[in-house]
Amino acid sequence: MSSRSKSYYKVFQTTSKGANMTDEKKDEPEVESEVESQDIQEKYEELLEELELKEKELQEVKQALEKQEEETKEYISLSQRLQADFENFKKITDKRNKDLIKFANEDIIKDFLDCYEDFGRALEIENDDDLKEGVELIYNKFKDILTKEGIEEIPTKGEKFDLNKHEAMMVQKSDDVENDYIIEELMKGYMYKDKVLKYSKVIVCKK
Repeated sequence: MSSRSKSYYKVFQTTSKGANMTDEKKDEPEVESEVESQDIQEKYEELLEELELKEKELQEVKQALEKQEEETKEYISLSQRLQADFENFKKITDKRNKDLIKFANEDIIKDFLDCYEDFGRALEIENDDDLKEGVELIYNKFKDILTKEGIEEIPTKGEKFDLNKHEAMMVQKSDDVENDYIIEELMKGYMYKDKVLKYSKVIVCKK
C-alpha cells in the first residue's frame, strides 16, 4: 500500500469512528428519557399509595369522630334524663317531708280522739249535774285543742254516702231518706287537715 493509500485509510477509519460515536451519542438521550419516565412513574405510584393511605386514615378519623359525637349525644341525653329523674325525686321527697311534718301528730291525735269520744259518751249519761258539768268542761277543752290542730268532724246527717269519708256498717230501707243517703251515724269520723283520719261509721239507705 502506497503512502497516499495509507493516508486515505486512516482518514476513513477516523471518519467511521466519529460516525459511530455520533450515533452512540444520539442514543444516549433516549435511554436517559426512558429512565426519567420510569422514575416519574414510580414516584407517581408512590404518591398514589401515600394518598390512598392518607385517605384511609382520614376516613378512620372521621368514623372515630362520628362515633365520639354519637357517644357524646348519648351522654348528654343520659345526663338530661338523670337530671329529670333527680328533679322528680326531689319533688317527691319534698312533698313526703312536708306530709311528714304536716301529719307528724297523727298517731297521737288518733289516741286523743278515743278519749275525746269517751267524754262525749259520758255526757249522754244522766247522772250528777256537777260531774256532768266537769266532764263537759273537759270535753270542750279537748274539742278546742282538736279544732286548733286542724281536726274536723266529717258531716253525716243529710249527706250522701261517700266511700272516701264514710264506712257503711249496715244498709236499710227508709221512706224518709233518699237512696244512697245516710240514715244514721254510728260512730263519728274525722278529717285531719285534708286527710281522713277516721272514717265515719254509718247506716246507708238502700231501696
